[in-house]
Amino acid sequence: MSASAPELLAPRILVVDDEAQIQRFLGPALEASGYRPIAAVTAAEGLHLAATRAPAAVLLDLGLPDMDGLQVIPRLRAFTAAPIIILSARNLQEGKVEALDAGADDYVEKPFALAELLARLRAALRRAQAGVAAPEPVFRLGPLSLDLVGRGATLDGEPLRLTPREWDLLAALARAGAGRLVTQRQLLLAVWGPGHAEDAQYLRVYVGHLRQKLGDAARLIRTEPGIGYRLVPLDQEPARPPGIDPRAE
Repeated sequence: MSASAPELLAPRILVVDDEAQIQRFLGPALEASGYRPIAAVTAAEGLHLAATRAPAAVLLDLGLPDMDGLQVIPRLRAFTAAPIIILSARNLQEGKVEALDAGADDYVEKPFALAELLARLRAALRRAQAGVAAPEPVFRLGPLSLDLVGRGATLDGEPLRLTPREWDLLAALARAGAGRLVTQRQLLLAVWGPGHAEDAQYLRVYVGHLRQKLGDAARLIRTEPGIGYRLVPLDQEPARPPGIDPRAE
């Protein structure tokens, strides 16, 4: 039987994960959310399907049987700009940072909440469709507005007075796009340069300054402990702590 028109239009989502439980769980969940899941259980299979089926996004496990997921990311990036969301069971923050620096767009820690994963996927697809690499001259998120060309900022329509460093930091988060995680290293390189790539204390101090100036809108800046920061809408609740089994969703 041939596929219906809606099925043909549904975005393909490639799930590269050797855990049978994850595949059995995510397949129907993605279909119910309007996607076409494609399953791969090895890195080699995932790379082949990514090259031949042109998925809209890739959900990638780091612990694959034939290759570490960290090695898969640059190989994917060699031929596709599709968002890559890491499904990680690793507790080491360094591994997550490496994955993001290697070209992944986001990560979700296992065991994960389905609602959070789907929200991260929708956000990644929106960013890809909008072309985040070439952001609009004006970035708006809730009460915050940034003129990325004129280097001006307003909060609730009133001028927001920022130091050059504070501006550069906030602009770096804005250029990544709402919801997009930016690692500490990426921010340090963008704002302070290579000589301060490991000085995470700078970020903590300046993020603290920014939050003070944002006042009630300080929640626009979300901290991902030990990893980085992202800008999120004020009405977006923080993710629940890891530990929710997907079967409970």
